[in-house]
Amino acid sequence: MEPIARQIHNEAPRLIDIPAPGAPWSDVETFALTFDGYERHGSFKACAKIGNRVRDGYLSGRRLPRSLDTLRTCLFFEQRRWRHFGSAPAEKDREYIDSVLERIREVMASAS
Repeated sequence: MEPIARQIHNEAPRLIDIPAPGAPWSDVETFALTFDGYERHGSFKACAKIGNRVRDGYLSGRRLPRSLDTLRTCLFFEQRRWRHFGSAPAEKDREYIDSVLERIREVMASAS
C-alpha cells in the first residue's frame, strides 16, 4: 500500500484544495488520500460499509449526505477501490466521484 498523502483535517481544507469535476484522476487521488478513512473509522470494514452505502444510495436515487466526514470517507474509499482495480474509474463511477467532490465543495462553501 502506498503511503497516505499529507493529511488535511476537515477543519483545514480550502475550496482550492478540492479538485474540480473532471479533474485528472491523479489529482482526485491525491486529494482523496489527504483523509484516511480506515484510521478515522477504525477499520477497512467500517470504511467500506460507509463508502458502499453512500455509493448505493447515490446510484439508486442520486442522494448524497451533507456530512464532510462521510463525504471524505466516500472519496477515500473510492480511491482505494480503484487503486485495487488498477485503473481509473469508468464514466458512471467517475460521475459519482465528481458528485462527491461537488458536494464536498458545497458543504465547505456553506461552512465558510
